[in-house]
Amino acid sequence: MTRAELLDSLPRQGIHDLVVVGGGATGLGVALDAALRGFSVVLLESHDFAGGTSSRSTKLLHGGVRYLAQGNLALVREALAERATVLRIAPHLAQPLPFVMPSYHWWQTPFYGIGLKLYDMLAGSAGLGPTEFLNRAQTLQALPGVNPVGLRGGVKYWDGQFDDARLALALARSAEDAGAHVLNYAEVKAVSQLSGGEGPLSSVEVSDRLTGNTFRVQARCVVNATGVWVDALRDHTQPAANPGTPSRMVSPSQGVHVVVDRDFMPGGHALLVPKTRDGRVLFAVPWLGKLVLGTTDTPRQDLAREPDAFAEELDFILTEASQALSRPVRREDIRSLWVGLRPLVAAPAAVDGGTKVLSREHTIVVDANGLVTVTGGKWTTYRAMAEDVLERCFDSHLLPRRPGGRSAMHRLKGAGLASPATPLHAPPGLHLYGSESARVNDCPGGGRILGAGLTEAMVRYAVRFEYAHTVEDVLARRSRILFLDAAEAARLAPAVAEILIEELGSDPDLAGFLALCARYRPVHHLD
Repeated sequence: MTRAELLDSLPRQGIHDLVVVGGGATGLGVALDAALRGFSVVLLESHDFAGGTSSRSTKLLHGGVRYLAQGNLALVREALAERATVLRIAPHLAQPLPFVMPSYHWWQTPFYGIGLKLYDMLAGSAGLGPTEFLNRAQTLQALPGVNPVGLRGGVKYWDGQFDDARLALALARSAEDAGAHVLNYAEVKAVSQLSGGEGPLSSVEVSDRLTGNTFRVQARCVVNATGVWVDALRDHTQPAANPGTPSRMVSPSQGVHVVVDRDFMPGGHALLVPKTRDGRVLFAVPWLGKLVLGTTDTPRQDLAREPDAFAEELDFILTEASQALSRPVRREDIRSLWVGLRPLVAAPAAVDGGTKVLSREHTIVVDANGLVTVTGGKWTTYRAMAEDVLERCFDSHLLPRRPGGRSAMHRLKGAGLASPATPLHAPPGLHLYGSESARVNDCPGGGRILGAGLTEAMVRYAVRFEYAHTVEDVLARRSRILFLDAAEAARLAPAVAEILIEELGSDPDLAGFLALCARYRPVHHLD
């Protein structure tokens, strides 16, 4: 069914079991899980799938080493189990990655090594490899480009990495295959209760941002999974739902990432500095042919779709990376710079008494109007969060209870039957499509390489099968070129726009994308 056919038929399809608002990791996870249980599901995303926080992560699937120091072993165990699940159901997009913590003081190797041995024990059979103590020569071999001055050795351990935006697309397409209707550029304007009938019923008013047309969808249950924007949707839909009670659920935090060439650290291991001068963690992660440096953790209250880095955040990353590596990282070395807003859960006093805190990572609230809101968490545990959301819907009698568990074994679109041979730290290419790669090349232009691993066929495939509508959709999330090299993305944009016009016959917003490219490489104008 085409988008036009779906938009025309949705209002006539009667009452759906579930409407999910938000096409990031959590919302897509809920949609897939619910569809696999046999519910009728509509997912609505106001922009593009993973267009916000879910495409701007550090690209790591991890159990949370830092939680060991906090004593939160249950959270670490859950995350480690979910890490193994994601690696199993999406091996073309999620793979093990070795990390090394370099040691510059005698006590660092045994101190961090003991903690990481505990990390191995908690992972159990879901572990990816044993923690190893490295001498100086072994550390230099694993981390070519690390600062050798004063280096004593290191500790090697294993975690996972993934392609976040393409994993979101795999979830969307898998949910659609399971029977869900998924729509990007479909903005929810209002959610209201309907009277009469058996049980609660909601009417969702939706605006198609591509045409300007509006329509309504009726559902027994509505889930608000809009990330850092959950408070806005709660207030906008029914601000009087909880009179006299603060509705703020999220305290946003900003994370900045800097991308440089791999020649700063050309090996296949990631670098972790466990404690910088101000107590934060610094990563240097090989990803799709580049090196990702980050990240920061800065409170920010304005919820811009494209937040800019603060000058002090960029200075922090460049300074710490220059100390960790053998040569300094300068502004002119930046290939791309991108910022994500984390939906950190606000203090318990900031949410209503109906809140059920399922972990220190995510929170679920059911408002008086029946709106179910979920926020917090991280990519690694998206599937467990989805299960928790549906359990809350069952407990609140918004949906009839149905058995779950299928999402833990359901291989996502493109997973195929065999694990891929190409590692995720290699430059982008057809390996990211997994078992769909032959289908990609069935589109016209398989032999025409536009640049940076992108072919004409990939662009056409993005439009025909991956919900792409704009140049940004293609170059930021179907391919990751904007996140890898903003200048290269700007160079490729006109050719991509021409193909999109052929496929869609509509404006692919080339000018808007070129302006975005300039923001992703702010070499001189960041204040």
